[in-house]
Amino acid sequence: MQSREELESAIAFGDDMNANNTGLRLGCLIVAAMFGGSSCSTERQTAVPPTETVRNVSVLAVKQDNIADVLESVGTVRAAQSSDLASQMMGNIVEIRVREGDRVYRGEVLAVIDDSQLRAALDRVTAAELAAQQQLVAANSDLALAESTLKRYRYLYEQKVVSQQEFDEVNTRQQTFLARRDIAQAGLAQARAALSQARTSLDYTRIRAPFNGIVTHKKVDSGTLASPGMPIFTVEDMRRYQLEVAVNESDLWCARAGGYVSVAIDALGNTELKGKVVQIVPAADPASRAFLVKIELPPDTRLRSGLFGRAQFSRGKQQALLIPRSAVVERGQLQGVFVLDQNKVANLRYVTLGRSSGSEIQVLSGLQGGERFVANPGERNLTSKRIEGE
Repeated sequence: MQSREELESAIAFGDDMNANNTGLRLGCLIVAAMFGGSSCSTERQTAVPPTETVRNVSVLAVKQDNIADVLESVGTVRAAQSSDLASQMMGNIVEIRVREGDRVYRGEVLAVIDDSQLRAALDRVTAAELAAQQQLVAANSDLALAESTLKRYRYLYEQKVVSQQEFDEVNTRQQTFLARRDIAQAGLAQARAALSQARTSLDYTRIRAPFNGIVTHKKVDSGTLASPGMPIFTVEDMRRYQLEVAVNESDLWCARAGGYVSVAIDALGNTELKGKVVQIVPAADPASRAFLVKIELPPDTRLRSGLFGRAQFSRGKQQALLIPRSAVVERGQLQGVFVLDQNKVANLRYVTLGRSSGSEIQVLSGLQGGERFVANPGERNLTSKRIEGE
């Protein structure tokens, strides 16, 4: 245990040290004031690394210009002429002669339905028609004889050789044979109508192509029981295709029947087609309030039904911010531009892009007119680097 004298000595020593430290701090402040504010702190300061400078980099300013104001509507390519072939009678399908992708020609038989009962019916009406013909021949012969007899009896009656009763009997016989001839003619006409109906019914057992085209769907196989109205094939005319797009009611004014529009089909790559507006369906879809616009496409062997397409309708001019496509940097699904701040330091800024116009592309958001950016960063990472542009 320390004595009282030792404690007092330690307190006195601490007071001296505090006085010395206070004097040291005051001295440092005076020296710092004399030499431009340099610090005498005993703590080590962290050195800030200098900004890296990149030279000979092309730098441009965001420009504002008038570009075409275009309404882009999306839709689906469909054949201008398409037909769903269905059966007109009930019966088992005994033969399918085509598959999807086969070219067919007008009148070609695509499928056959069992026709055994109809052929038997055709044989019956054919025989009935032949019998009606024979009856008519017999009736005509009897009528010819009755008319000849009547002619002779009329002469004899005028000569007072035969009585009135004999003449009336011959005249009545001629009228009877005339009626029989008319009945025979009606029977023949009826038999011929039944024969025509039987032949038509028999023809219904053959599903034929309505025009030259290609089979796009085969919906049944052999052995299926066909019924009236049941779809069997879909045939499309490959010579003419249309793009069907939906246009909102507020933008319908820019779609004019007979006008030409630019069409892009994704499956055809960068090929731009000129389509003609051939029809605007007058009734709007009550759900979307959009009108269906049909655009006729130029002939192209690569076109197929169901392809995705875009139609561009002109709406005049609009102001837009434009930058070269080479300035855009891809970061996954995002797109950005290296923008220079006041100190010419580049930072990647993500932007929203619009339509392309030649080598330039429209900026919808993320940039302002006059801002400077790196025109062609390539694959380099210029973030936080000082740019000395050309």
